[in-house]
Amino acid sequence: MKKLTHDQISQNRSTLENLHKVNRLPVQIILNSIRSNYNVGSIFRSSDGAMIEKLYLCGYTPYPPKKEIMKTALGATESVNWEYVKDPKEVIQKLKTDGIKIGALELTDNSFPYYELKQDSFPLALIIGNEITGVSQELLDLCDFSIEIPQYGIKQSLNVAVAYGVALFELRKIYDKLSDKNQGVL
Repeated sequence: MKKLTHDQISQNRSTLENLHKVNRLPVQIILNSIRSNYNVGSIFRSSDGAMIEKLYLCGYTPYPPKKEIMKTALGATESVNWEYVKDPKEVIQKLKTDGIKIGALELTDNSFPYYELKQDSFPLALIIGNEITGVSQELLDLCDFSIEIPQYGIKQSLNVAVAYGVALFELRKIYDKLSDKNQGVL
């Protein structure tokens, strides 16, 4: 086993010039009222890694070009399609009109483990809420379902950027497996 150099890794990566050819994950993310610039930057970076369709920054979520976001995102603000929309309900209503399912990453009385999503869950928009209060009831009322990350310790949740990364890469794995099974047709 030999560690790859940055140049070796870069040979197999997309570039800004060929991003239009990339098979994006049919997932759009709605960040609502995330407080931390660093969490937002980390979410941008994970969004690039999974190559989502779009990231919506809503409420008082900070957005580029804030220094802390740019530092943590390491250039992902250039490769991730994103938009700031103050009212997340506007985004949700538009996506619902487009036939996209709306989910929340939140503990509710009906939430199920994030790894149990099925083929008919895609395309999907996933709402990620505030670090302290999570996804508001007002937005949960607009959702088709909620998913959760089971917790086994004494804490009830993970850091928002960590939880996002865990859920996002599972969504990528589920979608890719379903795409392979259905020969690319979902």
